[in-house]
Amino acid sequence: MKRSKFSPTQIAKILKEFEQGKSVEEISREHGISRAAFYKWRQRYGGMDASELKRIKQLEEENARLKRMYANLAIKLETAKYIIEKKL
Repeated sequence: MKRSKFSPTQIAKILKEFEQGKSVEEISREHGISRAAFYKWRQRYGGMDASELKRIKQLEEENARLKRMYANLAIKLETAKYIIEKKL
């Protein structure tokens, strides 16, 4: 998964600017983001403050790490099963 150039505090700040009345075009031009990225952030993180965003980012990173660990263990298990079957 591609890492964001923006920290959770920056994302929260950008979303607050929109709530204060700035247009999406102004925000996207000013911060160098696409409109699609802005709307995705708004859909995902709308109404959250910076500390909540940080916690969600940490949980997403931990979830990705755990998924990779599970995939590696599943591969090792399949390999072990294959080797055992061949020896019997």
